[in-house]
Amino acid sequence: MLPDRPLLEVRGLTAAYRGLRALHGIDLDVAAGEIVAVVGANGAGKSTLLRAIAGQMTIGGSIAFDGTPLARMAAHRINRLGVVLVPEGRRLFPRLSVEINLRLGAYARRGPDRFRPLDLVFELFPRLAERLDQRAETLSGGEQQMLAIGRALMTGPRLLMLDEPSQGIMPRLVDDILAAVQRIRARGVTVLIVEQRLAETLEIADRAYVLQTGRVVMAGTAQAIGADVEVRRAYLGM
Repeated sequence: MLPDRPLLEVRGLTAAYRGLRALHGIDLDVAAGEIVAVVGANGAGKSTLLRAIAGQMTIGGSIAFDGTPLARMAAHRINRLGVVLVPEGRRLFPRLSVEINLRLGAYARRGPDRFRPLDLVFELFPRLAERLDQRAETLSGGEQQMLAIGRALMTGPRLLMLDEPSQGIMPRLVDDILAAVQRIRARGVTVLIVEQRLAETLEIADRAYVLQTGRVVMAGTAQAIGADVEVRRAYLGM
């Protein structure tokens, strides 16, 4: 059951991508401390939804984070409120070292403890601690994803949004990434995740929204959606 005021509240969200309407009146809530999954077939509007929340496109409707309206706020200000997106494709600085990529994540933080999140990053992803001097472009796909998530954690997020974190990763590392998502939530960070590995994602999520052609066609507990054979066949391709 959601609290009276969710941490993230989206109402009637519309957005266009390359001139075409991609989202049609999305309503979505995320409570503090939840892992919420957004699932659906390719082209359903999942990535557009995350980009809209992050302030990366013009929208209609309303978005509020902890009661603060985001709809007309610049993306960098939304980020500083604690709403942080790890985009599809990771978008690292490929020729810079692992350490510099991580430290750049803390560029907006101030004070002597600005780099304290490094301890959490290395706890979650010890591989990164072993590769501090390597250029990001020399890492494996899985290690690059760890770095992208680690850089986001350096901002001190309250809401971490992950867009297809398993994309381009060897199967044996996918479980490590999803296990890290659970540990991140255990540290008090709320998570909104878009992921193509639906069965595994629904296992770690509390609730889920099913998108089809830019509309929410079903919402409920992740367990109930994952167990509904008709929903899986009709909307998720499972």
